[in-house]
Amino acid sequence: MRDDAVVAAADIARMAGVGRPAVSNWRRRFQDFPEPVGGTSSNPLFSLAEVEVWLRDQGKLQELPEDELVWQQIRNSADDLELAVVVSNVTAALTDTPQGSRHAPARLVQAAAALAAQRGTADTVELLYRRYVETHSRRVQVVSDEVAALMSGLLGECETVLDPICGFGPLLLATTRARRVMGQERDEATARLAAARLVARGIPADIRGGDALLADAFPDVEADGVVCVPPFNERGWGYEELTNDPRWQYGLPPKGESELAWVQHCLARVRPGGQVVVLMPSAAANRRSGRRIRSQLLRTGTLQAIIGLPAGSAPQSALPPHLWLLRRPQESDAVPSHVTMAEGSLESGHPVPIIELLDDEVDLTPSRRLPKAVAVPEKDLESARAELAELSGALTGLLPRVSRQSRDLAMTTVAELVRAGAVQVEQTPMRMETESGAVPLLTAKDVVLGRGPSGLGEIRVESVVARPGDIVIPAVSRSVVARVVAEEVLLGPHLCLLRLDQEVLDPAFVAGFLRVSAARAASTLSGTYRVDVRRSQLPRLPISEQRRYGEAFRQLEAFENGVRAVAVLGGALAAQVFEALIDGKMQPQD
Repeated sequence: MRDDAVVAAADIARMAGVGRPAVSNWRRRFQDFPEPVGGTSSNPLFSLAEVEVWLRDQGKLQELPEDELVWQQIRNSADDLELAVVVSNVTAALTDTPQGSRHAPARLVQAAAALAAQRGTADTVELLYRRYVETHSRRVQVVSDEVAALMSGLLGECETVLDPICGFGPLLLATTRARRVMGQERDEATARLAAARLVARGIPADIRGGDALLADAFPDVEADGVVCVPPFNERGWGYEELTNDPRWQYGLPPKGESELAWVQHCLARVRPGGQVVVLMPSAAANRRSGRRIRSQLLRTGTLQAIIGLPAGSAPQSALPPHLWLLRRPQESDAVPSHVTMAEGSLESGHPVPIIELLDDEVDLTPSRRLPKAVAVPEKDLESARAELAELSGALTGLLPRVSRQSRDLAMTTVAELVRAGAVQVEQTPMRMETESGAVPLLTAKDVVLGRGPSGLGEIRVESVVARPGDIVIPAVSRSVVARVVAEEVLLGPHLCLLRLDQEVLDPAFVAGFLRVSAARAASTLSGTYRVDVRRSQLPRLPISEQRRYGEAFRQLEAFENGVRAVAVLGGALAAQVFEALIDGKMQPQD
């Protein structure tokens, strides 16, 4: 290993067998923790040798785990831009995959082979793949295992399967029942790593490099099934070069509709009667430029179903994507009269007459075509009215007792408290996925609505984790809200975190004053506040006085939550009764 080998905070956490937040705590608590030697302020890099010595001195590391040692050897053998080539070459050598294996450095192959002898080739290849993806989480886009399994399930039983832009091979790995799988990938290193992952699992695979639209590696193939996650919103897909291409049987894809080019490429590489499953952006269902091709897909019976998926299911977009299920028609096929629209799964589907879709828009958005369920209140109206009366009657008791006696307050700013070491301020990333991963994630909307975490995320190097007693404030919002966190939680984008010295500052006191002072210090644009929390002011009060204010603020927050609960319950009940009356599920009484 190179003497100048470096590690990120996530690597240190793995070496010590702790979570990522623990490393952040060590950096704050221990003055002798190694200083960064590179990277950025949000993603610092540390000397591996210095970190290993520090962990040993602290009794947090007895011996560097073998898998971590192998990974650090590989990671530090090349710069970030060349790391994919090294990882793919090493995995190719482990699996005897011809492409690139001869270019792998012998010492790295030997180290990886020794690890494979302990834990198996498949696990070792997967370990190196996962570590590479973690290291390049901002550059690499990966389809989740859940989406890959869903797409494979929709494909059904197929002996031969093709993925024309296979990435690291997640869709092909999910088609375990296929006798032969084929894939093409633009990036040669990614193609090698995909091939190694498949071969290591015992899946016969033919993975080739190149752009399938411009340089199709399988021009004569007619597979039983094709799966595809095309690049979204790609303008340079080859519109000018491919204007007269024979694959465009349903119409020339518009320059801004690259996804429709991939759909037709998939249909051209599947046998008559074969299935195609493509993950599409939701905009592809209703963009005006693509309505003629959508119309042809419907008229010929090629498009069989569209399934709406949750937001974050597509690696290239946080918006809810769609799955298009298509079938290449056979000459003997009768043109169907309906297409299935569904949300979440095909089982929830609803047949929609094709004739209803063939209007000027040809809008194929499932949520606009599915019938709305009519919810009938479980309780009778009188008991619901009594419950609302009880809730609303309890509201006034939640208001704190306050006097009209005024007082002068000596003020300070959050910036001054930061300089004094009483407050630490952190800003979460501006962009991050909030629907993928397994860790509960608190979003800015959750903070505004006063609810618990509604998102899911993964703890990464740049993540910010709030602890009990921390305060979170949306950086951009239509109303300034500051809330005290009750449990450890991962924070989503556009949030500001304040961590207090609680021997000096009471969290409820600080949060209460920030709601007003942060709004006064914020800039506004079109009714939206942009909060600069460091300019916010707080009164200088002893901790006992702060706690009196804090208790009043807690009562006010409980009052707000009660008002919100009454509004939500009353509004939902009114809407349900309206629909039930209109649909004949209920009728007025004298």
